[in-house]
Amino acid sequence: MFKFWKKSEDKELEEIEKEEIHKEAIEKIEELEEIVKEEQEKKKELIEELEQLSELNSDDKYAQDELEESKEENFDSLKDQEDHQSSQRDNNEELEVEEELQEEVKKGLFARLMEGLSKTKSNIMGRVDDILNSYTKIDEDLLEELEEVLITADVGLTTTMDIIDQLRVMIKKRGVTDPLEVRDLLKEIISNILTEGNPKIEIDPSPAVIVMVGVNGVGKTTTIGKLAQKYKKDGKKVMLAAADTFRAAATEQLDIWATRVGVDIIKHHEGADPGAVIFDAIKASQSRKVDLLICDTAGRLHNKANLMNELGKIFKIIDREYPEAKKEVLLVVDATTGQNAVSQAKTFKEVADITGIVLTKLDGTAKGGVVLAVKSEVDVPVKLIGVGEKAEDLQVFDAQSFTDAIFG
Repeated sequence: MFKFWKKSEDKELEEIEKEEIHKEAIEKIEELEEIVKEEQEKKKELIEELEQLSELNSDDKYAQDELEESKEENFDSLKDQEDHQSSQRDNNEELEVEEELQEEVKKGLFARLMEGLSKTKSNIMGRVDDILNSYTKIDEDLLEELEEVLITADVGLTTTMDIIDQLRVMIKKRGVTDPLEVRDLLKEIISNILTEGNPKIEIDPSPAVIVMVGVNGVGKTTTIGKLAQKYKKDGKKVMLAAADTFRAAATEQLDIWATRVGVDIIKHHEGADPGAVIFDAIKASQSRKVDLLICDTAGRLHNKANLMNELGKIFKIIDREYPEAKKEVLLVVDATTGQNAVSQAKTFKEVADITGIVLTKLDGTAKGGVVLAVKSEVDVPVKLIGVGEKAEDLQVFDAQSFTDAIFG
């Protein structure tokens, strides 16, 4: 009995131990599962951290790339600024040099103008200064002497009277009493007369036509040659038209100038129709993309009717065949002929729509006052003046420079 009970007790103990072992095993398993779960959570957290870090690294790299790009852009911008500043300095230096050269050219041209007008200056202002210095007050005798000086300098009677009348009004209005102050008043009046009108030759934008008119012997062909040289030097493509077909010498002279300057010329045989020359020259200008066509014409004043018909035909052809071209009609007159130059200008104005006057040979006369007479009495602006033999002696007329050259 005891043995049975002993066995039974041992069996119960064994069962209890098994249960405890099983329970401990379950607990261990649960602990292990908890540990695994924790490890998985940690692993998951680690993975998330790694992903975030990766994103941050990616952002940092992007930011770094942006920073590098920004640095490069800033560097390029800074370099561009430095290059621009350097280029600007170079441009400024070039501009300064160019302005200095232009100033030198201006001084040179003015010096040539002064030299070319030296006879006129001596004849007019030398005598004016002598008169003003000999008077102690301003009266009619002084004004009459000034009037005589202007008339003998070929200013012309009408223009002279107008100048003296303006002088009287100005003296009274400004209360001038010192004869020496009359010099500046005279300069102001003359400058105002010469400044009226447009002295610029209008050839821009191209194409353009300049028709040169004037009697024989005034320097028309030479003026055309000098103009061609000037405008070619300025970068224009120039062509000449020899429409003075009544003088063989005129075509030959123009041909020589065309060769010398290096421009094309359209010419026909002696006695050919001037209108045909102009027509062919226009067609050649259009096909060769010429900027400026300069036309020579005959100047036979002894037969005004023929001259009028001939010029009328030329202008009609230009208007019909070359409507896109700007047109200038320049009358060339010889300053040494004095009042005869004024008469020629008036006659040509009756037969042609003159847009400007070229006064040649001013260096060869003491009567440069004809500039005033032509401008005032013909009411056409003086656009060019010739003060010497060289190409640069054909100058664009500037009223202020002309007045300064005479009055000093």
